[in-house]
Amino acid sequence: MQQKNKESVSRVSTSVGGQELIFETGRLAKQANGSVLATYGESVILATAVMSEKPLENVDFFPLTVDYEENYYAAGKVRGSRFMKRKGKPTDESILTGRLIDRSIRPFFPDGMRNEVQIILTALSFDRENDPEFLALAAACAAIAISDIPLETILAGVKIGLIEEKLVLNPKLSENGKNNLDITAVFTKEGKVAMLEAGAREIPEKTMLEAIKLAQKESKKITALIEELREKAGKNKKEVKLYELPKEIYAIADKESREEIKSLIKNYGNKLEFEKSLSKIKVDLMPKLISLAEGFKETKNAPVAGEDELEKQFSEAIDKIVKEEVRALFIKTGKRIDQRKIDEIRPLQIEVGILPRTHGSAVFARGFTQGLTATTLGSPGSALLLDGMEDNIDTKKHYMHFYSFPPYSTGECRPLRGPGRREIGHGALGEKALIPVIPDKEKFPYTIVMHTEIMESDGSTSMASVCGSTLALMDAGVPIKKPVAGIAMGLMYDPDKDKYTVLTDLCAMEDFSGYMDFKAAGTNSGITAIQMDIKLKGLPLEVITDALSKSLNARLAILKAMAKVIAEPKKNLSPYAPRVEIFNIPVDKIRDVIGPGGKVINDIIDKTGVTIDIEQDGTVSISSEDEPSLKKAVEIIKELTKKVEVGEIYTGKVVKILDFGAFVELTPNQDGMVHISQIKKERVENIRDHLKEGDEVKVKVRNIDAQGRVNLTMLF
Repeated sequence: MQQKNKESVSRVSTSVGGQELIFETGRLAKQANGSVLATYGESVILATAVMSEKPLENVDFFPLTVDYEENYYAAGKVRGSRFMKRKGKPTDESILTGRLIDRSIRPFFPDGMRNEVQIILTALSFDRENDPEFLALAAACAAIAISDIPLETILAGVKIGLIEEKLVLNPKLSENGKNNLDITAVFTKEGKVAMLEAGAREIPEKTMLEAIKLAQKESKKITALIEELREKAGKNKKEVKLYELPKEIYAIADKESREEIKSLIKNYGNKLEFEKSLSKIKVDLMPKLISLAEGFKETKNAPVAGEDELEKQFSEAIDKIVKEEVRALFIKTGKRIDQRKIDEIRPLQIEVGILPRTHGSAVFARGFTQGLTATTLGSPGSALLLDGMEDNIDTKKHYMHFYSFPPYSTGECRPLRGPGRREIGHGALGEKALIPVIPDKEKFPYTIVMHTEIMESDGSTSMASVCGSTLALMDAGVPIKKPVAGIAMGLMYDPDKDKYTVLTDLCAMEDFSGYMDFKAAGTNSGITAIQMDIKLKGLPLEVITDALSKSLNARLAILKAMAKVIAEPKKNLSPYAPRVEIFNIPVDKIRDVIGPGGKVINDIIDKTGVTIDIEQDGTVSISSEDEPSLKKAVEIIKELTKKVEVGEIYTGKVVKILDFGAFVELTPNQDGMVHISQIKKERVENIRDHLKEGDEVKVKVRNIDAQGRVNLTMLF
């Protein structure tokens, strides 16, 4: 048996949050450009980073993919489905983890990089205590750092929680019920902020900033550890060919279009007009631009692309000039493209109850960003059953938010497919923002499903979905604890003065031309969700402080505007929403309600048309849109499970007669016996002279013996 060469394995470790974080390379996946086995507690994740040898052609973006793979075996679990045991498509949670890592590292690859890069995070062991998202992030940053794939800094991030008013580094999953904050913050080795993702239970901005500062401090341990591993086993970074727009193409586009673009930006009216005018400029100028480029080829004898490629390059050049002019307008004049003030919110459109048959509905719009949200209330049994590496088999989800971004929202034509990663991410962000105010299922036992359809897009549709969800929930009569609103902040940067300016209510053109998308949602008491992406190579904490302050002011203003339309949840549910009644039955009576092969419960459903859900603890939930049917089903089940007590009086049917007495049905599952001596006060010689099967008689429970047998007395 061949032994492993121990010298080929490099290992480093440090203490993070009271536990040892270990990075190891050289043992597994050695054909990848970089691979790291990361261990934290008893959780283990393998991170691999691979880069294509040549740049991809005909792409105008950096082709980075990050995939996080859950494995049931990592947690010692067998997949719950009876029909599928092999892992299939990724869960939403694994997609969100992959997106988080992608958003953290993407800005730090060289501009113009077109080599395909794939990072795969594989969960090999999961101890059910340490959040694998933290470990996956750490492993990915380490794998890229030690590889020969070019990256412009070292990155690392940690999670911060808030438990009993104390900030906690990398809180345990078992503490989730006590944890009022879950923020993942990623930093460069120089200490600049790279990415933020947070869910919180109405956390004040001051506390959120303290958590970010703590994360900044703790992440330095990990960047130092990664540097140590890189010194031991790191590869020299490869030089890759970076895409650059041909200077000649840019020069021609600049000369022929800049003045027209300047005028267009100066007279900006709205997104629709601007995009139509910009498209017209491209169409009108394109023949001339292509002709000039071909003439340049003849005079300079330089290689020039074909006509299709030239058209693509000139379009890119014009877009670049638009970015430059939007930035220049702000730097020179301090004006935004639509002439708004730095902290000004676009005009709002707020409506509720616009869809007659939904349980709740709302439209929320800021400028040309518009979302339509609908609320659907379902029975407790319609909750989503989660089955993932981190979930118990019976974990249920009673509140969901689904976000759709149809092509017409941007005036485009494209095929309708299933939700993409962006849609899943935006839906999860909207869901995260509202979770702290959703009522407990004991108080409001419905499954709540929100659907947001984006009608128009001009920046920060995800925050429109947050506001729309709040409105639609209140319209549906869901007793949310407080209204929630969200807003996105943008960023302009003057490199000559090293000056950052945070913009309130980011629009699409500012997102396209700017450097940050900082989304923040919350109530009037605090933050419930944050998500930040950037285009710069990191941001100072001062920018985050400013963004938090301005987003608070904007959030309060939007909440005030929403309250003018609907200030609190409606008192009554929609007449089309199901009614739910919940009660408990003895656990040993569950089988009586279900019956052999489900016969009894199915018979109740057939007779009443209700939906019945029974939990293992004896909790019964019955839902129906028809109130009388609901009451009938409740009555049947309570009769089936009623416990007979001494002294109670029943009217029952005689079901069997023997020489010594008669058996009377008290409930569908409980009979009692009237002894011949208890039929009349006087002596009875022959019981059949007084009773026959099918008779209805009034009886009183005389006693219940040690064996549970019920003895009755007849009443007259």
